[in-house]
Amino acid sequence: MDFLSIDNVLFTIGGQNVSLLELFSTVSGLVCVFFASRGKSFNFWIGYFYTALLFLLFMQKHLYSSMLLQPVSLVLTVFGHYRWTHPKQGEETNRQNQLKVTVLKKSRRMFHIALVIAGGAVWGFVLSKLGSIFPDTFHPARLPFLDATITMFILTAQYLSAQKKLECWAAWLTVNVTNLTQYLLVGLIFMPAVCLGYIIFAIMGIKTWTKEYRDTITQQKNIKKCYK
Repeated sequence: MDFLSIDNVLFTIGGQNVSLLELFSTVSGLVCVFFASRGKSFNFWIGYFYTALLFLLFMQKHLYSSMLLQPVSLVLTVFGHYRWTHPKQGEETNRQNQLKVTVLKKSRRMFHIALVIAGGAVWGFVLSKLGSIFPDTFHPARLPFLDATITMFILTAQYLSAQKKLECWAAWLTVNVTNLTQYLLVGLIFMPAVCLGYIIFAIMGIKTWTKEYRDTITQQKNIKKCYK
C-alpha cells in the first residue's frame, strides 16, 4: 500500500502537494456526492470505497477526528443504503423501492443543531488531550475544536442523508463552505476547487430533492382529494 501514501506526490498546486491517495479520494467523493444529489442509490457503492480511502488519508495526515469518523461513516453508509432501497410502507416514492424525500420538524432541527455544538465542544476537548495522553501513538491534533465541529456536522449530514431528509444539504453546505474558507485563508488552491465542486453538487441536491419533495406533497394532496 506504499503507493497510496501522501508522500508519493503526483503534482503540486498553489503550494499544496497532491498525492495519488488524495486524487482517488477527491474523485470518488465527487462522484459519490453527484449521484446522491440526483437521488441515486448507486452513490452508496461509491461511498464504501470513498470511506476506506478517507481513513487512510486522515490517518497519514494526523487528523484523528476525521480518521475515527470513517468507521462510523461506514455504518451510516450501510444504514442509508438499506433505508433508501427498503422504504417502509408509506415512505416509498412512485419509483419502486425508493425512499421518498421528507423534511424535519422544527424541534428536530433545533435538536440536531444543539447536538452539533455540544458534540463538537466535547469531542474537540478529547482530541486536544490525545497527544499529551498518548504521545507515542498520536501527534498533536491540528485545530481540534474546528475538526471536531466539522466532524459533528458531517455525521449529522450523513445521518440525515441516510434518512433522505432535505436538511442534509444545509449541513453539507456548511461543511464545505467552512472548509473552502479555511483552505483559502492558508493559500491553498487544489482543495478549495474540490470544495467548490462539493458546493455545486450540494446546490444541485437541494434543487433536485426539493422538487421531489414538492411532487410528493402534491401527489398526497391529490390522493386525499380523490377520497373526499
